Amino acid sequence: MGSILNPLYTAVSWVILSIHEILSPIFGSASGVTWSLSIIGLVIIIRIILIPLFVKQIKSQRALTALQPQMKAIQTKYKDDRQKQSEEMMKLYKEHKTNPLASCFPILAQAPIFFALFTVLNGIGKNPPVKHGVFTQADVVNAAQAKFFGAPISETFLGSSSTTVKIVTVFLIAFMSLTTFTTQRQLMVKGMPKMDSSNNMMLQQQKIMLYLFPVIFAISGVNFPIGVLIYWSTTNLWTWGQQYYVIKRNPTPGSPAYEELQHKKARKAGTTSEGTTIDEPRPEGDTKGQRQQPKAKKKKRK
Repeated sequence: MGSILNPLYTAVSWVILSIHEILSPIFGSASGVTWSLSIIGLVIIIRIILIPLFVKQIKSQRALTALQPQMKAIQTKYKDDRQKQSEEMMKLYKEHKTNPLASCFPILAQAPIFFALFTVLNGIGKNPPVKHGVFTQADVVNAAQAKFFGAPISETFLGSSSTTVKIVTVFLIAFMSLTTFTTQRQLMVKGMPKMDSSNNMMLQQQKIMLYLFPVIFAISGVNFPIGVLIYWSTTNLWTWGQQYYVIKRNPTPGSPAYEELQHKKARKAGTTSEGTTIDEPRPEGDTKGQRQQPKAKKKKRK
């Protein structure tokens, strides 16, 4: 297992250390700001690399949404034959070149990096600190002393008796859970087409994830070093912003956000440069905003 993860330890520690060396002249090599921004920089680099997977995820989700009526028909037709139902579902996915697991690709792609970062920061938190990747012993000792709002980034909620550490970890865990909840709710309320919730399997799954993921983060977060909580909170915030942009600029057809965008475009297209709406009904006798017709000149009698 170590031989498989060693390249990831090297990559994660190299990125953090490279950003750290750039920021050290500004904030200081032992500063918590330097180390925290190095972790945040790692998130930004990873999420930029994962943008193609995010695009693939969006396309897959929209394809699955469009296939919901056909999926429901297959479930109804083969409700007593699970094997046949699965075969027909797979045939449907293959025919339309989609995959229900595609929506999990960004999370799955981050999982090894997350585990590598956890191991690197967990090593920093040991006494004495343990180095991984390209970190030297001096680097891990330096990082172990770095603080985020007064709490060492290598400390965990359960592994520390410090009140400051507990307050900071609780805040980060709460923020991590809140951003997970709001991101999922944003998708359900604005980004998904309106369907019968009792018959929509995808919507039911989204509802489960809406409440399950924040609970998972809250429970598991007490074991994460503060540096890992910084990483996960930042990536959650990135996900929220990225999803907000997509829902606002390129919403799924049939979703509330799509209808709002169409209404906005229709209002914009039906507005003149003077700000008055074309074909807008006006009260009888109201001539405001209307261009007055020139009066015909009367001919003078000789």
